Amino acid sequence: VLPSGMLHTGRMPTISLALGERSYDIHVENGALDRVGEFAYRAGLDGKIAIVTDTNVAPLYAERVRKSLESAGFMPSLHVVDAGEASKSMQQAEELCSELVRAGIDRTGCIAALGGGVVGDLAGFVAAIHYRGIPFMQIPTTIVAQVDSSVGGKTAVNIPEGKNLVGAFHQPSVVVIDPTTLVTLDRRTLAEGLEAVKHAAIRDASMLHDLKRLGPELSIGFSLDTIARLPDLIARNVAIKARIVEHDELETQGIRALLNFGHTIGHGIEAAVPYGTILHGEAVALGMRAALFLSERKAGLSASDAKKILSALQALDLPLTLPEGMDTELVLDKTASDKKFRAGAIRFVLLTEAGEAGISKRITREDMAE
Repeated sequence: VLPSGMLHTGRMPTISLALGERSYDIHVENGALDRVGEFAYRAGLDGKIAIVTDTNVAPLYAERVRKSLESAGFMPSLHVVDAGEASKSMQQAEELCSELVRAGIDRTGCIAALGGGVVGDLAGFVAAIHYRGIPFMQIPTTIVAQVDSSVGGKTAVNIPEGKNLVGAFHQPSVVVIDPTTLVTLDRRTLAEGLEAVKHAAIRDASMLHDLKRLGPELSIGFSLDTIARLPDLIARNVAIKARIVEHDELETQGIRALLNFGHTIGHGIEAAVPYGTILHGEAVALGMRAALFLSERKAGLSASDAKKILSALQALDLPLTLPEGMDTELVLDKTASDKKFRAGAIRFVLLTEAGEAGISKRITREDMAE
């Protein structure tokens, strides 16, 4: 049984995200990289297209994507940024815009974001501002990007004061997810795909069991059986995200904020150390640990439900204790600068039970320090 809004086209699921004239499809299919051109054409994209990727992904998949786009009549150019969070910067966005101008990508062109969350956020942000906005497509290649960041239209870059503080809502024209790209990732990057645990925690507790089953395979590589079932598991996550975005695209109703479970303190932890010291997913895992602690004390979450979620994080080998030497006040200062604060008030996502979340304004700085 598939969640509402999910349908099967052939063998694999497609999720439709309904936002009026900004609606789009999310295709989840093993081998979808070879159909990127077809999906882009069906989404109404045309002409010159800039493939934006990074130094890790380009050698693996850029040529396949380029050939697929060319075969569908597109004129692709390739633009490669350094892999890593440091590329999500205003400087890199400006350099990329200049590259696109030199490549002839004007307001009639478009962008294909090929990579993980950094590439998706950066390329999406550039698409939002280049010539005051051009279309783009998302082709995510990591778990975090496939189950979460490629869907929903949030684009951003970082500044020294915090993550994602400069950005825009800019929905993609289409999202193409090929789970087979995950086979080239190392254990740590695979484990970082904990956004799926977040979705299970706030909306679908039954998914925790399926996520835990992935744990033993992280160190030895995904089997053919795992690869075969990944599209449906990824689609379940995408459907949760899509339904929430449909009801609260610009995060003004309080519904979309539920997707920030684990991110409030998580972003503070991530910003308190040099980029790359703690991966985004690892920081959010620590943030979820903190959120579970506060949910038990402030929202009535049972110890047994908290344990279910913690065991899923443990099975995926994600950190649950802070690194030695982490300064509490620095983390809280970074947390206070995060965009999830309104007029100085903390909006904190807490669980009342596994699969049920809400927003609390009663969490204090002292609670977070504890």
